[in-house]
Amino acid sequence: MSTIHLTNGDVAAESLRIALAQAGRDDRVQPLRDDLAVGPLRGIDDSPHVRADFWERVTADTQRDFVREFREQAAVLDDLATSPANLVMWHGESASDQLMLRRVCYLLSHSPERLNEVRLSIAELTDRQAWAHTRKDRATSVGMFAPDVLQTHLQDAAPISVLRISRLALEWQEVRQANGETRRWRDNTFTSGSFAELDTLILERTTDDWQPANRVAAYVMTAEVGFLVSDRIVLWRMRELAAQQRIHLRGDANAWRSLELSAAPASCSPQ
Repeated sequence: MSTIHLTNGDVAAESLRIALAQAGRDDRVQPLRDDLAVGPLRGIDDSPHVRADFWERVTADTQRDFVREFREQAAVLDDLATSPANLVMWHGESASDQLMLRRVCYLLSHSPERLNEVRLSIAELTDRQAWAHTRKDRATSVGMFAPDVLQTHLQDAAPISVLRISRLALEWQEVRQANGETRRWRDNTFTSGSFAELDTLILERTTDDWQPANRVAAYVMTAEVGFLVSDRIVLWRMRELAAQQRIHLRGDANAWRSLELSAAPASCSPQ
C-alpha cells in the first residue's frame, strides 16, 4: 500500500521530500496550505469562502484567486479521504501544526486505520541557534527541521489510536465552533485570542522616530503569544493600524524592504 505524507505548508513539504529522497523513498508528500491558528474557522469544512475571504484581506493580493485555491485544497482533502493510501501526518508543537492534525483526524475519522503520525518537538531541533530555543513555549513547526533531521524520524511513523483520533476530531469541532480571531496552543489546550493582542505588541515597539518595520515585526514574531506569528499577519496588522491612524507607514506597505513605521501623533489616534 502506498504512503502519503502530510505537512503543514510548503517549506515543511520540501524538507520532507528531500529527506525521503535521501532515504531512497518515493512516497508522495502533500502540503496543506493554511495557517489555521489565525482567522475564522466556522464553516471552513463547508465552503472555501470562509478562508479565502480572510486571506484575501490579509495579503491584499488582487491577482490571486483565493477561492480557487481553497477549492483545490478541499478537493485534495476529499481525495485523501477516499484514497486507499496510508497517511502520515507530520506535526510539531505549534498551534497551526496541531490544528492541522485535528482537522485531518476529523475529516478522516471514518477510516482511522489509515492514519499515522510523526511527532516532533524542540528536543529534535538540533540547531542550537534556532530562535525556537529561546521561546518559553518551545513552539516548533515541521518546517523548522532540516531534511537530515526529518530523515532520522521516518521510522517513527506510528498509528494513531481510534480513541485519540476521536478526541482530536472532537477538539477540532470545538475550536471551529469557538471561531476566535486567533488560537493559542498551551498545555495541550486551545484558547481563543484576538488580533488586538498583536496590535498591542506592534504599538509597544513603535516610537516617534521612523524605524524599519521588519525590526518591529521580528519582535512580534518571536513574542510569546501562543502561536507562531507569520510575517504576512504582522504586515497586515501594520496596514490595519495605519488605516486606523494609530501608526504611520512609509514605503511599500506590501513589502518589508523599504517599509518604515512611526507612531501617529496623539491627535491622530482614534478616540
